[in-house]
Order: sequence, then C-alpha cells, then structure tokens
Amino acid sequence: MSFSISVEQNQYITYILSDESTLSRLEVVPERGGIITRWSIDGQEVFYLDEERFTNPELSVRGGVPILFPICGDLPDNVYVYDGQPYNLRQHGFARNLPWEVVEQSTEGCCKITVSLKSNDETLAMYPFDFELKMIYELEGKTLKIKQQYINKSDKVMPCSFGFHPYFLVKDKEKLSLDIPASSYQVKDTKEVAPYDGTFDFNEDEIDVVLKSLKGSSASITDTIRGLKVSLKWSEAYSTIVFWTLKGKEYVCVEPWSAPRNSISTGENLIELEPGATCEALVEIDVTSV
Repeated sequence: MSFSISVEQNQYITYILSDESTLSRLEVVPERGGIITRWSIDGQEVFYLDEERFTNPELSVRGGVPILFPICGDLPDNVYVYDGQPYNLRQHGFARNLPWEVVEQSTEGCCKITVSLKSNDETLAMYPFDFELKMIYELEGKTLKIKQQYINKSDKVMPCSFGFHPYFLVKDKEKLSLDIPASSYQVKDTKEVAPYDGTFDFNEDEIDVVLKSLKGSSASITDTIRGLKVSLKWSEAYSTIVFWTLKGKEYVCVEPWSAPRNSISTGENLIELEPGATCEALVEIDVTSV
C-alpha cells in the first residue's frame, strides 16, 4: 500500500502523510494552529516555511498553509461590534494560533487526517459564538484537498469569513507566470484600483492586493525555474483572492478568502450560519511538472 501516516515528536507533534507512489509527503502540526507546514513531491518543496518564526510560539507562522477564521485580513483597530458590544480580533482571527485536535485518520484510498477546533473560553471572549471547525486534509499523488466544515453550535446566527494563506516557495519571482481569474485589483494601503493583466511589479517592497469579482474558480502559478505548476481550485463559498509577497522573500501567497477584510462589519460576502448549520467548503491544490 502506498499510503501511510506516521507521527514524529519534534518541537511539536507532527503528522506525516505519505503517498509513496509519487514520493508525496505532507506534514501537519495540529497544536500550532492545525497548520500544514510542508509538502514535498519527489524531494521538491511546494511551500515556504520560516523556521525561526515557526519555532517561536509568540509569533504567527509565516509559511505552510495557515487557517484564517473567523475573519480574513485585519479590522480597523482590531475591533468589531456585535449586538452593541465591541470585541477585539487580531488579523486573520484566532484559528491559526490555537491548538487543534486530531479526530480521525485514514489510509483508505488516500491519506486523510481530520483536525478539529472547538470554541472555548478564550475564543468566546473574542467571538461570542459556539462553533466547531474541521479541516479534512486529503493527500493523493500530487493533489492536496482541504475539505472544510464550519459548524455553528450556538443558538444564534453566526457571522464569519474563512480562508487560507498558503505560502508557495518561489526562487525567482521574475520568472513566474500567474493566472488569476480577475481583471482588476485593489491595493490594500492606498485603496487604489488598478487593472490586472497577470503581472505584478516584484521590485516593490510589498505587494498586498485583493482581487474580487472573480471570473472563475481556479488559479495557477507556473515556476519555470523549478519546473512546477501549482494550481488552486476553490468551491463557491470563496469570493476573493488576495495576493501578497515581500521583496527579498522566496514566496508568493495566493490566498482564497470567503470574504474581503472587515466583512464582519460591512457584511460584504459575509457568511451567516443559522443555529446548528454547517458550511462546507473545498480548496484543492494540484502540482504538475512543466
């Protein structure tokens, strides 16, 4: 059988999903935000990981695939108001900073591991809703599926947005070919809207733009230097792609978000889950050689 799941005790307990048929290996660290930290195929890394930040629990992880919930992006002054009461939520929410729990594993037909995060006193102080999140990571060959369940366990409508912040390893951004299904983007800081023709100026210190009004549900990054094409697909819950990178860093982030930043206040594309309801979503990443 080509599928296996093993566990290593590193700084954090690490679950390793392997498909020997393609030498595909995925690492998941539940207690560090339920995060996928690495994915290698035949020895080639798909994701970037800042090891120094990862080993410091005081810092957010830069690398792998951080989970965004119950907001994507930041809020003005890190504050939103619900039912007349102000609440503090830091950028991208709390899911990426909390320990998750492994609730299921399987090697039937693919490598599959399910991690869960449930509301607790810490989350209720920031976000007054009972919930459970489940991330079902499935590895088969050169395909990674992230199936998601967002479950409202409270007795009131639960507003939320969710997404991922994957860091794709890139050696030379000038040699990248990007395919994102949008015709314009908005710059985060200036709010300027500019036409998008598939290129960015990688000489800028930082690129942080949001692409909305998407014309499709897939995007790709082709890295001719490494001979890899990474394709992302997303289900209809996702409305927004954010592209982010810093000059001098070997990554680009193509981030599927269900809603743009501050949607918990503006209502734009906000998901409002009825009591007891579950929202299911899917993000799929496929890697091919070019």
